[in-house]
Amino acid sequence: CGFNSIGHMDTMPRRRHHIGHYKEGEEFIQNVFQVLFLLFSGKEKSNLSFCWLQYEISKVVQCLQKKRKKKLKVQGKKSKKLAKNLLKAPDNRNQLSLWKLYAYLEWLLGNVDDARKVFDTALSTAGTGGVKNPQLCSLSLLYAQLEVELLESLEGAVMSRAVHILTKLAENGPYVPYSGQIVSVNILKARKTYDHEVQDYLNKIAAANQDQVSDSNQLVNLVGCYALFQYLTVGIDAAVLIYTQALEKLKVPDPKNCENPGEKLGVPNFPMVLEDLSVQHTNLLRFHMKISVYPLNPLREALVAALKRHPRNPALWRSYIHVQRKSHSASKARRFFDGITRSTRSLEPWLFAIRAEQMRKTLIETVQRADVGEVHATIPETGLANRIIALFEHAVQSENGTHCPLLWRMYLHFLV
Repeated sequence: CGFNSIGHMDTMPRRRHHIGHYKEGEEFIQNVFQVLFLLFSGKEKSNLSFCWLQYEISKVVQCLQKKRKKKLKVQGKKSKKLAKNLLKAPDNRNQLSLWKLYAYLEWLLGNVDDARKVFDTALSTAGTGGVKNPQLCSLSLLYAQLEVELLESLEGAVMSRAVHILTKLAENGPYVPYSGQIVSVNILKARKTYDHEVQDYLNKIAAANQDQVSDSNQLVNLVGCYALFQYLTVGIDAAVLIYTQALEKLKVPDPKNCENPGEKLGVPNFPMVLEDLSVQHTNLLRFHMKISVYPLNPLREALVAALKRHPRNPALWRSYIHVQRKSHSASKARRFFDGITRSTRSLEPWLFAIRAEQMRKTLIETVQRADVGEVHATIPETGLANRIIALFEHAVQSENGTHCPLLWRMYLHFLV
């Protein structure tokens, strides 16, 4: 009945009309949003608007993932109409977080020029504040990240639109849209500003001074801006150094010496900072590997260290599986999964361990069936099947696995 039903999962093949949001559940959710929208005002209404638009964007992302062009066109029109109506509300007109979502929506729909206009307008009307303004920092980071994704290489990146955005943020002055030229002196000044602000913020958080630090997300955005700026103007090693220094400054214990990975690690009262920085770090390494020649080991080591600290993070697990698929040996990944599942009660490691083995099984079966009429398997496949069943058995016997409908449905489907 809801938009996230129990059977909604990628590991099961579903008929085409089952992919997406069910009509009854969608109508219910829309009615809830519309009723609540009339009841709230001020900041609460703006927060509700943000959640509503996020939900609409999730549907657009789903259409993109399933490559359903007709559905995407229809959904895109609905989502854009809602976004414009929400931004017309008096309480929302100056909300940078909403303008950021609207620009992101346009970008997802392929309207890059329109998205840039929205970003530029929002930045121009936001006033000053620079890196000290959390919303401005968040908006600029997303804008720069999207622009970086369009780059095919780092050649000439120092004069890119992304560098212009990050440089203007550090200048703490009125934003001027990109004209194609960037003054080298401004880049040097911006680097000095970022370095000072990041070190200052890290010192405040490391001292656990809650009076001086009110928003932990600001540190994540600030480090993200600085690392991306360094990546574009200096290189990947300079960007990685920013993340390494941030983790060291926050005095993160070495995951190798932790008896219970994922438990009681990080700075007090800022549990999400390390996790978000780890995701940023690994995502940047993955992107760099896509556009440049770069060894796989730094990414693998960063993912292993991050997953020992945050065994429940699905984004990190997806990246880890993607990396391990490039390896011909499965033994190292299996030992890692085994170690994590033994030392944490989280269910995510079990689910991704099973998923990794299923992908490996599918790959072998695809190779066996390639350009062949009747299948005559040359590689025994029973070992993988038995391993997957053993993983399911151990997972459903765990405290969290016993009560997980998704896990049971995956197990039943595999046996069938």
